[in-house]
Amino acid sequence: MKIRIQFLDKEKQYKLFGLLVKIAFHIKKYFYDCKVINYPKNLNGCLFALWHSRQCGVYGIPEREKLHCLISRSRDGEIIAAAAESLGIKTVRGSQKKGGTQASLEILDVLKEGNNVAITIDGPKGPKEVVKKGIVEIAKLSGVPIVPFAWYSPSKGFIKLKTWDDFCFPLFCKKLCLLCGEPIYVDKDADDNAIEKIRKQVEDDLIMLQNEVSKNFFEYYKNGKNTP
Repeated sequence: MKIRIQFLDKEKQYKLFGLLVKIAFHIKKYFYDCKVINYPKNLNGCLFALWHSRQCGVYGIPEREKLHCLISRSRDGEIIAAAAESLGIKTVRGSQKKGGTQASLEILDVLKEGNNVAITIDGPKGPKEVVKKGIVEIAKLSGVPIVPFAWYSPSKGFIKLKTWDDFCFPLFCKKLCLLCGEPIYVDKDADDNAIEKIRKQVEDDLIMLQNEVSKNFFEYYKNGKNTP
């Protein structure tokens, strides 16, 4: 995501954009209606897996008081973290390259307390829609399941930005739908082959879910439950 406003230096540009994102989401909460399909119940913590391009979907996850999001320590991450925290979503900062070990330990502590953690599994820089194995390894260590999910709106206000991941932002959307997949558990004795198999399963499930929620949006929206 590149921001260019000629009369402002880079630091002020990022602060301005972060403020605009926070304002946009606070305004949106009065105008949007997100329906949730197949939300997992009675789980003592889980790892939500989503594409980097669909990270705005965390806004529709129920039980926001239990939700934490893994966000990179990049400047773009600062904007996203500020917006998330202003909406009551807690954050864990780090990525594979920066603060990864500390972030993983923090995620494990969060999960032990029965909370949920959302991870953009092809971020922060791609490759696009290729799941990294980190989420599988955390699921193995924590014992909590991975829950893949996809988010979609047919609205023309569901804009796609020209970024490496084709980032989607629900600028003028009212009707949205979040579709959760079935929980995926990782055995505590899983070897490298098993971890790779599950990594591929998460990837395939995310592709399938995105196709499903896009194709059957109106049926899902009609039968879904409102986000609390």
